[in-house]
Amino acid sequence: MSVLEHVAGNLRRLRQQAGLSQQALAEAAQVSRRMLVAIESGDANVSLNTLDRLAAALGVQFADLLKSAAIDDPTRVDALAWRGRDPASRGVMLSSVPAGHQVELWQWTLMPGERYASQADPAGWRELLLVIEGTLTLESIHGMRQFAAGEHMVFASDAGDYAYRNDGDAPLRLVRNVVY
Repeated sequence: MSVLEHVAGNLRRLRQQAGLSQQALAEAAQVSRRMLVAIESGDANVSLNTLDRLAAALGVQFADLLKSAAIDDPTRVDALAWRGRDPASRGVMLSSVPAGHQVELWQWTLMPGERYASQADPAGWRELLLVIEGTLTLESIHGMRQFAAGEHMVFASDAGDYAYRNDGDAPLRLVRNVVY
């Protein structure tokens, strides 16, 4: 999917909801009206920096410009936001959650049979996980769910005790973002 797939419609909808003309938004975001018209029609290759400025001018999150209206999970974005010359070079925004104070980035490795258990975090804490290798079994108050390499999830780590498990016979590697 392309960065422009949802941006054009989202930008137009959000601009209209804010009661702004194209000229007013262009001025607030410090982009040309011509560029804004091209983005809204899906004809412009827009930079991530320009999208940041448009989101700020509209008072919305960057992810609000990218995400598909068909995705019901408010934390999931799953949108290609950048593509290089080589098709294998790309940046995909997987998820987005608001952060009030801090974001921590962790790299985890659990060997076969290993389990990490945690008590519930303070109110408002969330975790975003991306499985790099192996299969993660996530235990939470919602039961057990498994996530294979390449899958990601967001969960409220303040909702109750939780644990990560590696039930496989190979190492489990994951990236963990803690947001609070």
